[in-house]
Amino acid sequence: MQKLTSAQDILLDAWRHDRTIDALPEAVRPTDIAAGYALQDAVIEALGEPVSGYKIAATSAAGQAHIAVEHPITGQFRASRVLEPGATAPMRGNTMRVAEAEFVFEFGVDVAPREALFEREEAMDLIGHLRLGIELPNARFGDFVQAGAAQLVADNACAYAFVLGPRITQPWRAADLAAHRVQTLVGGESVSRGVGGDALGDPRDALTWFVNHYRERGRSITAGSFVTTGVCGKPAPIMPGHQVAVDFGEFGELTVVLATED
Repeated sequence: MQKLTSAQDILLDAWRHDRTIDALPEAVRPTDIAAGYALQDAVIEALGEPVSGYKIAATSAAGQAHIAVEHPITGQFRASRVLEPGATAPMRGNTMRVAEAEFVFEFGVDVAPREALFEREEAMDLIGHLRLGIELPNARFGDFVQAGAAQLVADNACAYAFVLGPRITQPWRAADLAAHRVQTLVGGESVSRGVGGDALGDPRDALTWFVNHYRERGRSITAGSFVTTGVCGKPAPIMPGHQVAVDFGEFGELTVVLATED
């Protein structure tokens, strides 16, 4: 228990003061994914805020290779870090400095753990609404690429700030989300293009992975919460003062302004 508490205190201090660290001390470092998630949960609980949604990271082969993991990982968004479209996002202490355009699913029902795997159709039946999002990730590790999966999970899978768009009102369930084109613009310049299929082949498949991941961990999901399914295209480099816009074609556009403070 002392090991978890010590690592928890280090990460809490880093998050509360926008500090980066090289790594958790080896004596208190999580040694596997399960320990990483236990530490993540402890830090989120200690921060004392409700969780509004979740993220899936490393949903592409390139993303997994970049941070040296072999599978997706998940994090949690605190309510104060979920922003409205057009809001100004904090940049102080943000060392990753990228923006990611993502499809988002809002859960329409509570989801309790069960023994059987969720099939894709069953996972989609849990969803009330499709939404759009811009993720602004950040890490507490200065060299997050070398941190390893267990430490990245402990660091909330780089979940930091998220712009949550409105619910899509036009029919979307029959749409081919995997082929849907998405463009990210920074300062009015197109810097990234992708498709929904960049996230585990299809945002619906990313969703299915997520609900089964939470099922395996024995965790419940609350109606009204959301999960963002992974970047479409490549993460777009950003700097303080930029405006970021993501264009989802017929589904609409979403913007965020990045604060000028460094």
